[in-house]
Amino acid sequence: MPRRMTMTEKILAAHAGRADVTPGDSVWVNVDVLMTHDVCGPGAIGIFEEQFGKNARVWDPARIPIIPDHYIFTADEKAHRNIGILRDFVKRQGITYYYDPEFVSMQPGMPNPYRDPNNTTYKGVCHKALPEEGHCRPGEIMLGTDSHTCTAGAFGEFSTGVGNTDAAFTMGTGKTWLKVPPTMKFTFHGEIPPYLTAKDLILAVIGDIGFDGATYNAMYFTGDGVASLSLEDRMTLTNMAIEAGGKNGICDVDEKTLAYVRARSNRPDWTVYEEDAGAAYCYEKAWDLGAFEPQVAAPHSPDNTRTARECSDVKLDRAYIGSCTGGKITDMIFAANILNGHAVKIPTFVVPGSTEVHSDMLRLNIFGQPVGTPGSDASMANSPAVHKSIYQVLLDAGCNIGASSCAACLGGPKDTFGRLNEPIQCISTTNRNFPGRMGHKQAGVWLASPLTVAASALTGLVTDPREFVSTPIETGGAGLV
Repeated sequence: MPRRMTMTEKILAAHAGRADVTPGDSVWVNVDVLMTHDVCGPGAIGIFEEQFGKNARVWDPARIPIIPDHYIFTADEKAHRNIGILRDFVKRQGITYYYDPEFVSMQPGMPNPYRDPNNTTYKGVCHKALPEEGHCRPGEIMLGTDSHTCTAGAFGEFSTGVGNTDAAFTMGTGKTWLKVPPTMKFTFHGEIPPYLTAKDLILAVIGDIGFDGATYNAMYFTGDGVASLSLEDRMTLTNMAIEAGGKNGICDVDEKTLAYVRARSNRPDWTVYEEDAGAAYCYEKAWDLGAFEPQVAAPHSPDNTRTARECSDVKLDRAYIGSCTGGKITDMIFAANILNGHAVKIPTFVVPGSTEVHSDMLRLNIFGQPVGTPGSDASMANSPAVHKSIYQVLLDAGCNIGASSCAACLGGPKDTFGRLNEPIQCISTTNRNFPGRMGHKQAGVWLASPLTVAASALTGLVTDPREFVSTPIETGGAGLV
């Protein structure tokens, strides 16, 4: 009789052709999707060609999406060279899904950004573009040459980051060797309050177990509290599993998941796995969302957490809203609802997580509805905000809005939009705050939710968003289908 298994164990067993697996087992598995981008892609390609041969063919050109996103808007010539390497490989291999920043030429200088987010082959940040373009499905195994590939676990799949050597092997074989991780279970009870987002939840988890507390473990997020989250907010949970050392993060599959995947998937079939009753966990903890307060992670580690209220005397120099963690369309709606009708007190940089998010910022209002369409709150039907796009609300508040990319989340070249080039204090919706992560090694990065970042942008101090929001923020159909 097969042992009772977790979702992660079931997925690995199925892809290894086994009835069951046990944590600690080492198994060969078939991989469904391998993603790479402009930073690690050239290295992985080089190893692939060195080990398999210059004329070798990849295992499946339709299962290797290549998504340039990191060093796009820079004059750095090496960054441009990386795009050239990807283009050459894609052409020779016939890669099906390559999302080219066509505006990047091999000429010196800063590329001119896309003029229209609806009229470009470029997609923006890989972890947001992957589900948008139909590469995420329940029950699959996804590998990516980026540590935040764990984001896709929100769709009920096993998704994890790998190095260039592992990626090169998978490019040639469609397989990889994995040790089955034990599973940690994190249960959230109650419906999420309007002043919290999943960023607060994951910061609390990391603060509780430490930045290495989940090392090589699967992090399973469940409970009615997780069910109450939007699919995009679940992506925030799984995105930051790596910040606790997790091998992968994973959420239950429900109708929110399936509606999105049915509308987006570029393949017709997938398998939904559920946790077995009585499955074994190496750690369990439960939280009541009603007792939660907005969280921040102080410099210089994601586990250096405290409540926003406890940091109200921290003076800030900059605010940053963006990245795979905090640049989704619902994140923009959260921020815009707080900034609407106000002016920021400190320089505030906004970077859409994808060109689709950028498009939605132009198309939707702060209620998640097409501009001109009110939300469900009748008292707001005549609000001027009904007729303004999210983009315009942010501009009117004094925000600097850039083109979609990873931008300053990982520092990058000195001409990167929003980069911290001086030893300043920045509150950010990004995922890491190690020294030098966003630029200058002496800069301090305070990690927080888009609600907390927007509230803090208005005061110049770390600010609890409960000072600005007390009722649920509508997001309409934003970030869904």
